[in-house]
Parts: sequence; C-alpha cells; structure tokens
Amino acid sequence: MIKSVLCAVDVQQDHDTKVLKMADKLAQLDNAQLDVITVVPSAGINLVASYFEENFQGQMVEQTREKLIAKVSSVLGDERNKDVRHLVTTGSIYEEILEVAKKTGADLIVIGAHQPHLSEYLLGPNAARVVRHSKASVYVVRD
Repeated sequence: MIKSVLCAVDVQQDHDTKVLKMADKLAQLDNAQLDVITVVPSAGINLVASYFEENFQGQMVEQTREKLIAKVSSVLGDERNKDVRHLVTTGSIYEEILEVAKKTGADLIVIGAHQPHLSEYLLGPNAARVVRHSKASVYVVRD
C-alpha cells in the first residue's frame, strides 16, 4: 500500500502535466499523500553568485513556489491543490528528488522522461539517476 507519492515536475515545461495527472491518479488509488517537488538550480557557486543580487536565490525559490502552486492548481484543480504539499528545493535535480523522497518517506516517485536522445539511450539523465539510486519505487511517465 502506498502512503506517499512524490511527483517531480519542472514548472517551465508543459509536458509535465501528464506526469502530474498520473501521480495524482496513483496517489488517489491508495488515498496517499501527494507531494510535488521542483528543483531550482543552485546559484551559490562563488564564481556565479557574484553576478547576482544578494537574495537572488531566495527570490528564485519564492517565484518558483508560486509557479508550482499555480501549475498544480491548473492541472488538478483548486480543491485537490489544497491537499498537495508543494516542495521547492535548490541544488542538483536528481540528488534533491532522492533526498526529499528519503526525508518524506515517499513510497513512490513519479517522474517524467523526455523522448531519449542517442546520448541518453533510454531515459533522461535525471530520470535515469533517480531510477538507479532510489530506494522507493519509481514510475516513469513518457511524454
């Protein structure tokens, strides 16, 4: 029985609508908690950080949180959106997904995979790493 589903989305991509709908469907099968995560790349590297305002990273996280809430609401509806936990983290995409899955006790991770390029073979690099390193089951949604 699944108690918690972690759905990884990119708020900038429209194809993640399919991923979000599938995660919601899987969560509702077992009346599980649905958590939706998006990861903001870190601008904390000393060389790069000097080009941005002091609170640039905090502003990016807050803007991304607003976009995530709006995206979930537009895809799943306002009523369902109230029960969803919206998570925004900073860092490496696959590492953050795995860390949040571990911290939240996610039983299932739902992630999208773009059509593969030759260099990626079967999955995108982040989806492949999540599948390879996750202790939880992973459901990959193709676009």
